[in-house]
Amino acid sequence: MNIAAILLLAMLLDAAMGEPRWIWSRLPHPAVLMGRAIDALDRHLNHGGMRRAKGIAALAALCLGAWIAGTLIAQLGGLFTALAAAVLIAQRSLVDHVAAVATALRQSTEAGRASVAMIVGRDISAMEPADVARAAIESAAENFSDGVIAPIFWLVIGGLPGLMLYKAVNTADSMIGHRTPRHEAFGWAAARLDDLLNIGPARLSAALIAILAKPRPQWRDIAREAHQHRSPNGGWPEAAMARSIGVALSGPRAYGGQMQQYPLVNPEGMRTPGPVQIDAAVRVLWRAWGAVLAGAFVAALLI
Repeated sequence: MNIAAILLLAMLLDAAMGEPRWIWSRLPHPAVLMGRAIDALDRHLNHGGMRRAKGIAALAALCLGAWIAGTLIAQLGGLFTALAAAVLIAQRSLVDHVAAVATALRQSTEAGRASVAMIVGRDISAMEPADVARAAIESAAENFSDGVIAPIFWLVIGGLPGLMLYKAVNTADSMIGHRTPRHEAFGWAAARLDDLLNIGPARLSAALIAILAKPRPQWRDIAREAHQHRSPNGGWPEAAMARSIGVALSGPRAYGGQMQQYPLVNPEGMRTPGPVQIDAAVRVLWRAWGAVLAGAFVAALLI
């Protein structure tokens, strides 16, 4: 089975099954196993001196383990490779979580806050309905890049070992790649490598979102706002999404009880988005996903 056929099967399996509770309530999810390994490395190594060097060594060990695991699974054949890849491509899970915010927000602001808390790390206690919708749309855009396009990108580039390595680095970044007193030095390597691995996928995600939009946003506008974003990669899909559905994103938000003053993305867009705009973002995600699926189908026939 060639890599395009593996990708096609993996995408279809993910779209059909998502994250079935009957499996992951009985078995540990691979991301959970990666998280346990990262937590163990953090507890055992992140103390004393030379924390940056220890963080580099920890990340190297994590990447090596992920690469070996991917190589061993790939040896079992194309079907097992596709099954493993389907678990690590998060399209269905992402759209389900984002769509759930729209459903909850239609019920009440409090329900919307509780739902969006499942997918964002910012303070939700004082969020108004527009803040909830904005957070959901931003999460949709950024996680489409991190959780869907980047895994697909590294599966195509490096096979299952490449995908496993990417997911290990991305998980490490989410756990220890923060500029906090505890993790600024130890998580430095994870944060920098995650930025590097997402350079291509972030821009590809933005391109997929923008190309399929009507009217199609100008790439120079997306690039300008992406460069102003707090994240070196997250601004690309976020700016493309904002302009594709006509909303203003980013802007001030609270983390750890402190307000952070970030510039607006697409400031001329709607500043009071709601469930309708969340639904529009979900449709964008499926259109972009469908374009990748079509490409995989054509490639599978030609290779």
